[in-house]
Amino acid sequence: MSTKLLDLVNITKSYDGVTILDDLNLYIRENEFLTLLGPSGCGKTTTLRILGGFETPDAGKVLFNGQDITQLPPNKRQLNTVFQKYALFTHMTIAENIAFGLKIKGKSKAYINDKIKYALKLVNLEGYENRSPALLSGGQQQRIAIARAIVNEPKVLLLDEPLGALDLKLRQDMQYELIRLKNELGITFVYVTHDQEEALTMSDTIVVMNQGYIQQIGTPEDIYNEPQNAFVADFIGDSNILDGIMIEDRLVEILGAKFECVDVGFGKNKPVDVVIRPEDIDLVKPEEGTIRGRVTHLIFKGVHYEMEVTVNGFELLVHSTDLFPVGQEVGIHVDPFDIQIMNKPESEDEEAAAIEE
Repeated sequence: MSTKLLDLVNITKSYDGVTILDDLNLYIRENEFLTLLGPSGCGKTTTLRILGGFETPDAGKVLFNGQDITQLPPNKRQLNTVFQKYALFTHMTIAENIAFGLKIKGKSKAYINDKIKYALKLVNLEGYENRSPALLSGGQQQRIAIARAIVNEPKVLLLDEPLGALDLKLRQDMQYELIRLKNELGITFVYVTHDQEEALTMSDTIVVMNQGYIQQIGTPEDIYNEPQNAFVADFIGDSNILDGIMIEDRLVEILGAKFECVDVGFGKNKPVDVVIRPEDIDLVKPEEGTIRGRVTHLIFKGVHYEMEVTVNGFELLVHSTDLFPVGQEVGIHVDPFDIQIMNKPESEDEEAAAIEE
């Protein structure tokens, strides 16, 4: 297990009386690709800016290798930030952009030239030294912004939605480039995005945030397969989130029928939230299902069909490689291991308390 490198301790931050981060605690390990994921306004970019030294928390500390760096300016930290807007100097060549930080540090010309060549090779842009950033594509500009950051040999690279301005194909290509860079450089990446697929593709660890709180921390597999609350289940991928009654251990009632599950310890006849992923629902012959429904909507998605199946007035989202035409009656079967049960908060205060825990 990698050692702890960065530690955010009891971080609180407000703007104009609005709390953006509320007593946030988070640690980041060496060589980890950690993604801060959440909707706009959840606090993820503020967290990154506090790490980078561009914002100072109202309360709490930022520790780097155990040392308090809360008041250090950005240029005194062993962290470099890559922004969505790239922030390249258009009046400078590519080489001059990459060399900018090194010149400020007083590095020799020979050292700078070596670093420029190394960085351009790393981002697959060898021979671009004398070009203008204005003549490069969005993906190439982003690579130059990353090259400019890595020549300073940071321990941590902070990336604030760096692929947000790119088209889908280029964004996907750059995701794999960033994974390759992280592995070759052997440094810690802290990445901010609102794109769930991007987070699942790239991360070692995902931190799901909402309204200034951390909702869940885990591997992409943990976050997707074992969401801790309805927000995470709804935000990460497609989900059916159903009102249920936990009849007893390993038995839950949803959609007017009793389904076997594997969860225990919720008590008897207790209201719960039930999460079922669309791909975990098997459509079978009507007489073979736990409950029956009717296909009411159908879209071909290439790798699967996306269907809406009406079950007792509820529209159930189903992904299947098998075609069931609109109007067909079907049976619904779900493996007990694919039914996720979670407590239903009784109030907003209870929900906030559960998140803080």
